[in-house]
Amino acid sequence: MKFFPFIFSFFIIQSSFAQITTNVSWTEHSDMPPNEVIYYKTNNKLQWDNFSGTATKDNSLVAALTVSGFGYNASLKTINGKGELIINVYCYFSKNKSWVKPGRNTPYILNHEQHHFDVSYIAAQLFIAKLQSTKFTINNYQELLARIYNECCDSMNNMQNDYDSQTKNGQVEEEQARWNTLIDSRINKLTN
Repeated sequence: MKFFPFIFSFFIIQSSFAQITTNVSWTEHSDMPPNEVIYYKTNNKLQWDNFSGTATKDNSLVAALTVSGFGYNASLKTINGKGELIINVYCYFSKNKSWVKPGRNTPYILNHEQHHFDVSYIAAQLFIAKLQSTKFTINNYQELLARIYNECCDSMNNMQNDYDSQTKNGQVEEEQARWNTLIDSRINKLTN
């Protein structure tokens, strides 16, 4: 008789670690107010009128600031004992937090700022790729989602910092040209 409880326990343990299917989608919806955000589209580039935040009044060499990033929302559905993890990923630009100093709204600086938004998109695509290659279970999906998101945010922040550091916020034209090529190449690979 001890054989049957062991088998029953084995099936309970196995089902609790059961893999779930994962459905990852791109979305242009989040909890952010629609009038305060622009969602990334490869064909739509930023315009200066998108920068509606108030510029700092310091004497720094920073001419403009782009606040962008990526996020996700996730839900788990269980149908007939099978789990499906639905993850919607978005990349955004915050209009109200992004700004340009008066007289600094040149095409060259706008290009620099656009590439900050592009870096956020590159990180969002890295996040999607990692999600699609991860084996989620009912027991690990929350922990893994948070870990993968944080890893990709760290990658994005490191790339943003390297970009500004190496170009001196766009002031070193040779470095800016190198980064333009690098970022444009990565975007082209992701979208073609």
